[in-house]
Amino acid sequence: MRLVLLGAPGSGKGTQAQRLRDQTGIPQISSGDLLRDAVARGTELGKRARAAMDAGELVTDDIVLGLIRERLGRPDAATGFILDGYPRNVAQAGALDQLLADLGQPLDAVVLMQVDEKALVRRLTGRRTCPDCGKVFNVYSSASGKGERCDNPVHGAEPPLLKQRDDDKEDVIANRLKVYNAQTAPLIEHYQGRGLLRTVNAAQPMDRVFAEFVKVTGA
Repeated sequence: MRLVLLGAPGSGKGTQAQRLRDQTGIPQISSGDLLRDAVARGTELGKRARAAMDAGELVTDDIVLGLIRERLGRPDAATGFILDGYPRNVAQAGALDQLLADLGQPLDAVVLMQVDEKALVRRLTGRRTCPDCGKVFNVYSSASGKGERCDNPVHGAEPPLLKQRDDDKEDVIANRLKVYNAQTAPLIEHYQGRGLLRTVNAAQPMDRVFAEFVKVTGA
């Protein structure tokens, strides 16, 4: 199973990708996580990415694609992958298509997580993340998210405090949605034209969303 997850910020891509990963063993591949890991490990691509970030520049697509190529070469990705957060525009989608064709790993489906903008804003302002394990909570919809600390048992007696991402603050959200609508939303038509698009009603409770997600992907 080779999937791309598509949807506006706060639509639940990361949450559903984690659940599918846990159920199937297929790795969730986030471009942001790949960048942070490469920079932390000081790999060649990581050094190039850090140089760009230190100069206040965007990390170029060829660096991100290089990281994705490396990640897809690991043994756990041999049976599939879940791409979360990439591609972000039609040009990146074209480059990804070429990369996957070179690797002989074409996409099986692109899943659109569909939620209206009012609900998205509520989700984003309420979202909290564990800085250690990455588990995502929401103060509005998750009982455990109403606490101040992560409830993942891997942390033992001293679980870390949950954090709100800077880009989940209200004054940033409007611009994030504007950028999504201008740059990423055109991917809906791009993948629909290729017969790859599957749509999930992501405004439902999480368990229902996941059940629909599994149904449309055949997971």
